[in-house]
Amino acid sequence: MRDDAITKQVGIFIKHHRLEQNKTQEQVAEDAGISRSTLSLLERGEAVTLPTLIQVLRVLDQLQVMEAFEIQQSISPLALAKAEKEKRKRARSTQTNNGEESNW
Repeated sequence: MRDDAITKQVGIFIKHHRLEQNKTQEQVAEDAGISRSTLSLLERGEAVTLPTLIQVLRVLDQLQVMEAFEIQQSISPLALAKAEKEKRKRARSTQTNNGEESNW
């Protein structure tokens, strides 16, 4: 997607959730600490700052969309195989052989 298409989609998302919650632009803007005109720009798909977007998402209780940016740590198959190889396979007895020495 092109940048302008993405910003337009973000604007549609914000406007949809604002209207679903029956909130005016003025209410959301005030709760987010931004001007109504900035919110209007966001809803129209114009460029706004990331902190502004986050503030609006928080007010609309939609911060879960930020979960898409979380990095999931995963172990590579090679590292997993190496870890499995290094696991103990047998237990050793903690007892000694009654003082007997081995001929080894």
